[in-house]
Amino acid sequence: MRIEFSPPDITEAEIQAVAETLRSGWITTGPRTKQFERELAEWCQTPRVACLNSATAALECVLKLLGIGEGDEVITSAYTYTASASVICHVGATPVLLDTAPGSYEMDYSLLTKAVTPRTKAIIPVDIAGVMCDYETLFAQLEQLKERFLPTSGTLQELFDRVVVVADAAHSFGATRLGRPSGSVADFTAFSFHAVKNLTTAEGGALTWRPRQGLDNDALYHEIMLYSLHGQSKDALSKSEAGAWEYDIVAPLYKCNMTDIFAALGLAQLQRYSQILARRRVIFERYVDALESDEVEFIRHFTSEGSSNAHLCLVRLPGKDEAFRNQFIRDMGKREVACNVHYKPLPLLAAYKNLGFRIEDFPHALAQYQCEVTLPLHSKLSDEEVDYVIEAFKAAYNELSASKAYNS
Repeated sequence: MRIEFSPPDITEAEIQAVAETLRSGWITTGPRTKQFERELAEWCQTPRVACLNSATAALECVLKLLGIGEGDEVITSAYTYTASASVICHVGATPVLLDTAPGSYEMDYSLLTKAVTPRTKAIIPVDIAGVMCDYETLFAQLEQLKERFLPTSGTLQELFDRVVVVADAAHSFGATRLGRPSGSVADFTAFSFHAVKNLTTAEGGALTWRPRQGLDNDALYHEIMLYSLHGQSKDALSKSEAGAWEYDIVAPLYKCNMTDIFAALGLAQLQRYSQILARRRVIFERYVDALESDEVEFIRHFTSEGSSNAHLCLVRLPGKDEAFRNQFIRDMGKREVACNVHYKPLPLLAAYKNLGFRIEDFPHALAQYQCEVTLPLHSKLSDEEVDYVIEAFKAAYNELSASKAYNS
C-alpha cells in the first residue's frame, strides 16, 4: 500500500468549477477572485482580504506597505521555512532570528526583551503546522517594549504604538484561537493556498488585516492591488468596461495577482472546507490514540485554547537523535509511507549561515528539529490507509530501536 505525503484533495466539484471558468472566457483576476476574497473575509471575520499569488508575496507586500527597508530590523523564528525570513531580505531589512521556547515549535517571546531595538519595525510569528501562536503573550511582550518602537515618518507604521505583528499564517487558515479565527488576531496575516495546503488554489495566497483607527480598509486594499499588478491603476476587470481602457502606472511595482482559475478552485474548496477540516481531525486523533507514548510526542492541534486545522502531523521521537530520525524516515519509505521533516532551522541552511547565523545560538530549535518527523495527514486518507501508517510506524520504530546501530 503506497501512502503519499500530501496530495491535493480535488473532487469533481473543483474540476467543474475550473472548467466553467475556462469556458467563461475570463481566466485572469476577475469576478471569481473578488468573490473568493469576500468569502475569505467572512471566514476570517475581517473587513477585507486581498488575494495574491502566494503567501510570500503577501508577506513582502505588507512589509513594503509598512515602509520597512534598509536600516530596519524584522524579527522572526529560527524554526520556520525560508519564506518567513527571505521576505525581510527582499525589502532590504535585516532579519533577526529568535530561538524557540524549550520543547516548543514556537519562538521564545521572552527573548524579545533583548531582540527588540529602536530599529525593530515588525515581527513575523509563525503558525507552525496549523496551530496558531500564543498571540496574547506576544502582544503583551510588545506592549511592555512599546517605548522602543520608533515608527518611520510618513508610513503605515505611524498608526501603531508598538512593533507591528505580521503573522506568517501560511499553515493556519481555518484555525481558531480563543474563539477567534486566524486572520483576525495579528495586525496583518498572510495565508498560503499552495498545492500542499489543506485549502488549495494550486498556487496562491492572501493578505488580511485587523481594523485599526486611522486605517482606511478600501484604500489599503487598493494599494495592495497596485502592488500586485505593476502599479497599474486599473485591473483587467475594470478595463473591460466599455470605454474604460485608459490606465496609469503609479509606480514600478510587482506582478503577483491571483487568477480566476485559482480562485474558482478555492471557491469550490471553501464549499466543503468544514468537511475537510473534520476529516483531518479524525485522522490526527487516530494517530494520537494509537501512537502517543513517552517515546512518541505529538504536536497539540486541539486544546482548550484553540482548534488547529491539523495541517501537519508533527511528531517528535524524544531521546532519539538525527541519525535515528533519518533512518526511520527511510524505513517508512521502504514500507511505502512518505514522511517529511518540518523544518530545518534556518541557521542550518547555507543562505542563513552566509548571513552570519550560527546554529549553536539556537539550541532549542535544533533539539526540536533533530528528532522530528512529519507523518502523512490529508483528507484523502482512508481509514485503512491510516491503519497502515500506524502499523508501519510501529514496525519501523520498534525494529530500529532494537538495532544496535541506532539504539540510543
